[in-house]
Amino acid sequence: MDARVTELGLVIFDCDGVLVDSEPLSLACLTAGLKRIGVAIDLATVRARFTGTSMASIMAHIARDYGVTAPPGFVEAVKAETLALFDAELRAMRGVAEAVAAVSLPVCVASSSDPVRLRHSLTLTGLLPLFGDHVFSSAQVARGKPFPDLFLFAADRMAVAPARCLVIEDSVPGVTAARSAGMRVAGFTGGGHWGHDPAGADLLRAGAARIFSDFSDLAAVLAGA
Repeated sequence: MDARVTELGLVIFDCDGVLVDSEPLSLACLTAGLKRIGVAIDLATVRARFTGTSMASIMAHIARDYGVTAPPGFVEAVKAETLALFDAELRAMRGVAEAVAAVSLPVCVASSSDPVRLRHSLTLTGLLPLFGDHVFSSAQVARGKPFPDLFLFAADRMAVAPARCLVIEDSVPGVTAARSAGMRVAGFTGGGHWGHDPAGADLLRAGAARIFSDFSDLAAVLAGA
């Protein structure tokens, strides 16, 4: 293939667990909420099954596999609890602002979070100015991760061919979505929820070409892509 076609032209960042260390907070809120409505589930299971997926797909999974239909207002309550915890405890990943600012290519965000939570997280951590209007949510597409729709949407909006995109992801659904979109993927394991597998074996199996855990290595990841 022509090198001009495959030359890297866009870096797409997931948000939760990549730009911000939100997953330990959001997964704890989700687990507590599910237990309140009678779902017999623990934090490890929630992390393994739902990291990187949207609330719509999570609740469909709960209804299908656990036989529990969330009462009215449940999703809104969990979202509100999560945002309140973010206000108190959310932090950007160490070194991410400097690393993203140093990227010479176009950058954008493509996240499973709803638009309100997504912009709230980026604003709280001071990262939103790095991306401007180039922030995309699964709410803008028909299917969230692990389907490729969101990454293809982001690439289309950024006017870059999928083959020229590199995705930075921390979840198996996210890696799967990026590979299905025909994009290159690097797995990030620097978030607080990755203590179980810092080597990123799950992400490698899903199709990540490389694993890194510190944003001081981002430049080397881009150079190797």
